[in-house]
Amino acid sequence: MGVQSAIAVLVEEAEQQVRERMWDPSSGDRALALETAAGLREAVGAGQDGEDLPDIERLAHLREALAALAITLARTHGRLAWFLAACIEALSPILHWRALPAGQAPAFGTTHPTPEQLTDAEDALRQLAATLTRIAA
Repeated sequence: MGVQSAIAVLVEEAEQQVRERMWDPSSGDRALALETAAGLREAVGAGQDGEDLPDIERLAHLREALAALAITLARTHGRLAWFLAACIEALSPILHWRALPAGQAPAFGTTHPTPEQLTDAEDALRQLAATLTRIAA
């Protein structure tokens, strides 16, 4: 399962909980969700613009998005925190990617992502940003 597929499962669960009123985001949660969605959009952009960038820049943008999620996670509790934590875990392959060649030296278990993996992660973050915006509405 790719990153986008894993995020899609979490998004469906979150949206179902909101629909069924199991999760009624507080005004603080809504504000954090909007702020985080903006941070994700700023990091990965709105579309395929990033695919023309070098892998090192694409990876840097993906890590910036993870940082935005981690900062929000540190600032909240309850269902929003649980949702974001699960999303961060689903996005964890990003943490194992590198853009620089390792040469003959050990690389701490990192691998070079394929262009498809980078796109999958970027699309997952766009999907997450859209979901956070809907949750905040």
